[in-house]
Amino acid sequence: MNQNQQKVQNPETQIPKTPQMNDRDFTSDLLTMEKYMTDSYSTFLNEASHQALYQDVLNIFTDTQNEQRNLYNLMFQKGWYKLEAAEPQKLQQSYQQFQGYSSQFPYGNGGNTLQ
Repeated sequence: MNQNQQKVQNPETQIPKTPQMNDRDFTSDLLTMEKYMTDSYSTFLNEASHQALYQDVLNIFTDTQNEQRNLYNLMFQKGWYKLEAAEPQKLQQSYQQFQGYSSQFPYGNGGNTLQ
Protein backbone atom coordinates (compact mmCIF):
# COMPACT_ATOMS: atom_id res chain seq x y z
CA MET A 1 0.00 0.00 0.00
CA ASN A 2 1.23 3.48 -0.83
CA GLN A 3 2.37 5.58 2.13
CA ASN A 4 -0.05 8.31 1.09
CA GLN A 5 -2.96 5.89 0.76
CA GLN A 6 -5.58 6.76 3.34
CA LYS A 7 -8.09 4.37 4.83
CA VAL A 8 -11.69 5.51 4.94
CA GLN A 9 -13.27 3.92 7.98
CA ASN A 10 -14.96 4.45 11.29
CA PRO A 11 -13.51 3.31 14.61
CA GLU A 12 -13.91 -0.46 14.80
CA THR A 13 -16.49 -1.81 17.21
CA GLN A 14 -14.63 -4.45 19.20
CA ILE A 15 -16.09 -7.92 19.51
CA PRO A 16 -14.77 -10.96 21.37
CA LYS A 17 -12.45 -13.15 19.32
CA THR A 18 -13.76 -16.67 19.86
CA PRO A 19 -14.14 -19.77 17.67
CA GLN A 20 -17.90 -19.10 17.49
CA MET A 21 -19.33 -16.72 14.94
CA ASN A 22 -19.84 -13.21 16.30
CA ASP A 23 -21.93 -10.23 15.16
CA ARG A 24 -19.30 -9.17 12.65
CA ASP A 25 -19.11 -12.68 11.16
CA PHE A 26 -22.89 -12.97 10.87
CA THR A 27 -23.22 -9.51 9.33
CA SER A 28 -20.41 -10.17 6.86
CA ASP A 29 -21.98 -13.49 5.90
CA LEU A 30 -25.36 -11.81 5.35
CA LEU A 31 -23.78 -9.04 3.27
CA THR A 32 -22.02 -11.59 1.06
CA MET A 33 -25.28 -13.50 0.60
CA GLU A 34 -27.22 -10.32 -0.29
CA LYS A 35 -24.57 -9.36 -2.85
CA TYR A 36 -24.79 -12.80 -4.44
CA MET A 37 -28.58 -12.63 -4.51
CA THR A 38 -28.68 -9.18 -6.16
CA ASP A 39 -26.21 -10.39 -8.81
CA SER A 40 -28.43 -13.40 -9.51
CA TYR A 41 -31.64 -11.35 -9.60
CA SER A 42 -29.96 -8.88 -11.95
CA THR A 43 -29.09 -11.65 -14.38
CA PHE A 44 -32.68 -12.89 -14.26
CA LEU A 45 -34.05 -9.40 -14.84
CA ASN A 46 -31.85 -8.97 -17.91
CA GLU A 47 -33.27 -12.15 -19.42
CA ALA A 48 -36.89 -12.26 -18.21
CA SER A 49 -39.54 -12.37 -20.92
CA HIS A 50 -42.68 -12.64 -18.78
CA GLN A 51 -43.71 -9.13 -17.64
CA ALA A 52 -45.56 -10.09 -14.43
CA LEU A 53 -42.74 -12.36 -13.29
CA TYR A 54 -40.23 -9.65 -14.20
CA GLN A 55 -42.11 -7.16 -12.01
CA ASP A 56 -42.29 -9.60 -9.06
CA VAL A 57 -38.57 -10.33 -9.21
CA LEU A 58 -37.81 -6.62 -9.67
CA ASN A 59 -39.64 -5.91 -6.41
CA ILE A 60 -37.69 -8.68 -4.67
CA PHE A 61 -34.45 -7.38 -6.20
CA THR A 62 -35.17 -3.87 -4.93
CA ASP A 63 -35.85 -5.13 -1.40
CA THR A 64 -32.71 -7.27 -1.48
CA GLN A 65 -30.59 -4.42 -2.82
CA ASN A 66 -31.86 -2.10 -0.10
CA GLU A 67 -31.09 -4.70 2.56
CA GLN A 68 -27.60 -5.16 1.10
CA ARG A 69 -27.05 -1.41 1.36
CA ASN A 70 -28.30 -1.39 4.97
CA LEU A 71 -25.88 -4.18 5.89
CA TYR A 72 -23.02 -2.36 4.15
CA ASN A 73 -23.85 0.85 6.03
CA LEU A 74 -24.01 -1.04 9.34
CA MET A 75 -20.64 -2.69 8.75
CA PHE A 76 -19.08 0.61 7.67
CA GLN A 77 -20.56 2.41 10.68
CA LYS A 78 -19.11 -0.20 13.05
CA GLY A 79 -15.69 0.00 11.37
CA TRP A 80 -15.95 -3.55 10.04
CA TYR A 81 -15.83 -2.44 6.40
CA LYS A 82 -12.82 -0.39 5.38
CA LEU A 83 -12.19 1.44 2.12
CA GLU A 84 -9.10 2.99 0.64
CA ALA A 85 -9.29 6.57 -0.56
CA ALA A 86 -8.63 6.75 -4.27
CA GLU A 87 -5.56 8.66 -5.34
CA PRO A 88 -6.37 11.60 -7.65
CA GLN A 89 -3.82 10.36 -10.20
CA LYS A 90 -5.52 6.94 -10.41
CA LEU A 91 -8.93 8.58 -10.75
CA GLN A 92 -7.61 10.68 -13.64
CA GLN A 93 -6.09 7.60 -15.30
CA SER A 94 -9.40 5.72 -15.07
CA TYR A 95 -11.31 8.72 -16.40
CA GLN A 96 -8.96 9.00 -19.38
CA GLN A 97 -9.16 5.26 -20.05
CA PHE A 98 -12.95 5.25 -20.16
CA GLN A 99 -13.06 8.53 -22.04
CA GLY A 100 -11.00 6.80 -24.72
CA TYR A 101 -13.66 4.11 -25.02
CA SER A 102 -16.20 6.72 -26.09
CA SER A 103 -14.59 6.81 -29.53
CA GLN A 104 -15.75 3.19 -29.96
CA PHE A 105 -19.44 4.01 -29.50
CA PRO A 106 -21.40 3.20 -32.66
CA TYR A 107 -23.19 6.56 -32.83
CA GLY A 108 -20.16 8.80 -33.02
CA ASN A 109 -19.17 11.88 -31.03
CA GLY A 110 -18.50 9.85 -27.89
CA GLY A 111 -22.00 9.88 -26.49
CA ASN A 112 -22.30 13.66 -26.60
CA THR A 113 -25.56 15.26 -27.60
CA LEU A 114 -26.49 15.23 -31.27
CA GLN A 115 -24.85 17.81 -33.44
